[in-house]
Amino acid sequence: MTNFVEELKWRGMIHDIMPGTEAQLSRGVTAGYIGFDPTADSLHIGNLVQIMTLVHFQAAGHKPVVLVGGATGMVGDPSGKSAERNLLSEEQLNHNVACVKSQLAKFLNFQEGENKAELVNNYDWFKNFRFLDFIRDVGKHITINYMMSKDSVKNRLETGLSFTEFSYQLVQGYDFYWLYKNMNCKLQMGGSDQWGNIVTGTELIRRKEDGEAFALTTPLIKKADGSKFGKSEQGNVWLDPKRTSAYKFYQYWLNASDEDAANFIRIFTQKGKSEIEQLVAEHQQALHLRKLQQELAKDITIRVHSQSAYETAVNASNILFGNSATEDLQKLDEETLLAVMEGVPLTKISRADWQNCPNVTDLLSVHTQSIIFPSKAEARKMIQAGGVSINKNKVADPSSRPDFELLHGKFLLAQKGKRNHYLIEVTP
Repeated sequence: MTNFVEELKWRGMIHDIMPGTEAQLSRGVTAGYIGFDPTADSLHIGNLVQIMTLVHFQAAGHKPVVLVGGATGMVGDPSGKSAERNLLSEEQLNHNVACVKSQLAKFLNFQEGENKAELVNNYDWFKNFRFLDFIRDVGKHITINYMMSKDSVKNRLETGLSFTEFSYQLVQGYDFYWLYKNMNCKLQMGGSDQWGNIVTGTELIRRKEDGEAFALTTPLIKKADGSKFGKSEQGNVWLDPKRTSAYKFYQYWLNASDEDAANFIRIFTQKGKSEIEQLVAEHQQALHLRKLQQELAKDITIRVHSQSAYETAVNASNILFGNSATEDLQKLDEETLLAVMEGVPLTKISRADWQNCPNVTDLLSVHTQSIIFPSKAEARKMIQAGGVSINKNKVADPSSRPDFELLHGKFLLAQKGKRNHYLIEVTP
């Protein structure tokens, strides 16, 4: 067995650790859990720190337990929140839980071995737990003073905190107690904002069972420029390609700063220490090649999506920024094409005008509202100079018929010079 704590330390993934945790892990296979909140039908890259914590935990020979909070998702954790969130229906939560399960299976071995991962839903033990039984069997063991001392509670007192959210740490504490008693789970892990909720669980185990349990948290990830990790201009970066395309996912990591890439490659990949040190050294010798960003984006995109999705994302990136061919452009599905062209000027032409357009010069000037070229003369001059392409094919004759194959039956990609791209949409 490898040393799990030492592995996290060199990766910069430990914020707090309860005394005795390392000794417990050295005794043999230990079950440890992390909870995931199923308030959406997909996890996002903000969850990747905890997912990778479980990946390293299992790789070290221990048993990961994934708790999907079907019950706690109905309550709402006040940690890190400035306002109470909307509560979801049981039907919506069940759908979300099923989606989250399938995503986690890409990272963890749930199939075989002494340390195979297990997934549990705390709704299973809370659905028949009556309120009076809960306050008698759980609530009496934790004092109000203890609960009020937690930052997640104190930080919300001025803006208001409902009893529902106030009780969250008792509910999460009972999760740990239930897993300790029923699955011999000795360790709970999570983000540093969860420390108060986690130690409530260890306290409940101590008071109810006279047992010993442990806690470990990871730091909250911040970007070097101060912006929030896991957010793009469109919001969360999701693991589900229906919410965030593989291309946009790949671009998020590819666009990381040098400082962030050096940090992220330790946290979000399983590359070893010597390999990462070698990559950092190579990166420093040729910063313009962005070696770290390339390796980071490749590793995570393949793991979250697939090898083929990664290759498509690379090809898509080359459409605007590299030497791609017509075949690369034709391979893109419509969603990826539009994602690549986000921010590229879009001009439209009616199907009738497209069919009746006499030549490519007219197409690139008057028929597309002079957005690409302000005049026929300028279009003709640049075509003759070899500076115009349609769908990645050079246009040689300014008087030729524009009989290009439409992408997805309605798009053309025009290129003027090396860096000026325009998307032409043929509308009904």
